[in-house]
Amino acid sequence: MRRRTYLAAAVAGGAAGLAGCTALGRMGILPGEDDEYDVGMTRNEFVPEELVVSTGETVVWKNTSGADHTVTGQGVPEGEYFASGGFDDYDEAFEGWYDDRGGAITTRETYEHTFETPGEYDYVCIPHIDAGMVGVVVVE
Repeated sequence: MRRRTYLAAAVAGGAAGLAGCTALGRMGILPGEDDEYDVGMTRNEFVPEELVVSTGETVVWKNTSGADHTVTGQGVPEGEYFASGGFDDYDEAFEGWYDDRGGAITTRETYEHTFETPGEYDYVCIPHIDAGMVGVVVVE
C-alpha cells in the first residue's frame, strides 16, 4: 500500500513540475510574436542561442532572469563592434565588467543593437561565459 501512495505522489509531483515548463513563454523567458524582445536571457543562456535577421534590423535582448548579464560582441565583422555599456572592444568591455560591473543588464532591462553589415556576430555574457552563455546573430 505504501508503494502505491509513493508512486501516486511521485507522478503528481512530476506532472506539476512539467506543467511549469510549458509556462516559460508566458513568464517572459521565451520570446514570442507579441513580446518586445528578440532574445531572452535565462540564468546561463541566451534564448534563442542563434538568431537570423536582415541588414538594418534591430535586435533587442531582455534579461528574463534574476542574474545580471552582458551582451558583449566577440568575433564580429570589422567596424561593427557592439556591447552593452557602449564599450569600443571586447577587452574594454571585459575590464569594465570586472572593474565595476560595467555593461550590466539587470533583471527586466533590455539592450538593443542595429546590425548594418551582413555577417556572423558572435557574442557572450561576460559573467557567464564559463557556463557557456554564448550566442550568435546572423545578418543576411
